[in-house]
Amino acid sequence: MSLAAVLAIAIFVAVILAASFELTDLTVVALVGAMLLVLTGQLTMPEAVASIAKAHGTLALLFGMMVLVQALEATGAFNGLAHRVVLASRGDGRRLLLGIMLLTSPICAVLPNATTVMLLAPLLPPLAKELKLDPRPLLLLLVLTANSAGLLTLVGDPATYIVATGLGFSFGQYFSQLSLGGLISLLVIVPTLPWLYRSIWTARFPVPDLTPPRPHHRQAMRMLLGVTVVMLVSFTVGEMLPVPLSPDATALAGAAAALAICHQSRLITVDRLFAAIDWSTLVYFMGVFVLIGGLQTSGAMVLLAQGLTTLIGTNILQGSLLLLLLTGVLSAFIPNIPLVAALTPVLISYCQTAGLTIAPDAIAPQAYPLFFALMFGGTLGGNATLIGASANLVGAGIARQHDTPIHFRDWLPYGVPTVILQLSAALLYCWWRS
Repeated sequence: MSLAAVLAIAIFVAVILAASFELTDLTVVALVGAMLLVLTGQLTMPEAVASIAKAHGTLALLFGMMVLVQALEATGAFNGLAHRVVLASRGDGRRLLLGIMLLTSPICAVLPNATTVMLLAPLLPPLAKELKLDPRPLLLLLVLTANSAGLLTLVGDPATYIVATGLGFSFGQYFSQLSLGGLISLLVIVPTLPWLYRSIWTARFPVPDLTPPRPHHRQAMRMLLGVTVVMLVSFTVGEMLPVPLSPDATALAGAAAALAICHQSRLITVDRLFAAIDWSTLVYFMGVFVLIGGLQTSGAMVLLAQGLTTLIGTNILQGSLLLLLLTGVLSAFIPNIPLVAALTPVLISYCQTAGLTIAPDAIAPQAYPLFFALMFGGTLGGNATLIGASANLVGAGIARQHDTPIHFRDWLPYGVPTVILQLSAALLYCWWRS
């Protein structure tokens, strides 16, 4: 192994460990790691920028959806939905839990899960206080549902987008191959409600006289919802148009339309909207993709692919199940985005080495279960612990702000059983698809 490969791997592992143990801010550690590759001569600045450019689809999709979410938030649409869920519960804890799942799932199928948690989670503690309920189970259910719902569509989670685009999947291909698995992962949560969320499930409470807040700028809200519908249609059929529209191009077009609506309706100024964008997450992703570029340029990725070839051999089913369990366990402690971003090119290199391609850039269908296993393990495994996914940390931070902290040990009785059931279901799904 060359010195360059050793150094690239060492920097990547150091970044992962620092992020896992929360030694510093995620964005800081990713950016420091990226710059270490440049300062030690492992990457030139043009190579670092090229590594970010290769991931332009993920970054454009995230940015576009963040703009749309902030525009919709300015109308008060999310606040109104949360109040309606409480009213629809009719004082029944079972209805309330199911309502949270039904509210969160479709939103997180098309919008970034951490951003959605950031918008919905602050609404739950005040509502729970009004109903005299413990807000922590509600917040935990919101986060676990958000993470799981990201598997429903190609654009639902950065991890699903990274793996699916590595496979060259369109929105429609993802829907036919993987959305059922995402739905099963969500449905698995339902049987846990009477068991893990018993205090809420059995609760009966008087519904206060809540009046859902009226949205601001109804006309602007209708136009933004129209933009959202057009985007969903474009996600599905955009790549079949005379001028193909990829999901990232659709997201940017939607963001441009949302900004124009906000400006013309005076809903929110462009400067205020941009100030609310989660730039930290975008810079974090840039740093991660530079780290991946360092692994590729140094030859470390080829070495990892060779190791994977030795581990998996030619038994795709056995390799898929092993990869599912391995990534499921790792993503409980390692942030899933860098894990998935690092393993996707390793899997592609493995397929090229093992002859599992039908063209230089096209993976053979018999190798798909390996990528499905990576996607399910990387996405669902993060539900197990407090540090497994960014949405988990967002939810815990909001709980702390409302004086109802969720500690690492508080998360485990909810997260671990849920993940065991979800990975078991995913294992059966990968076996069925193999």
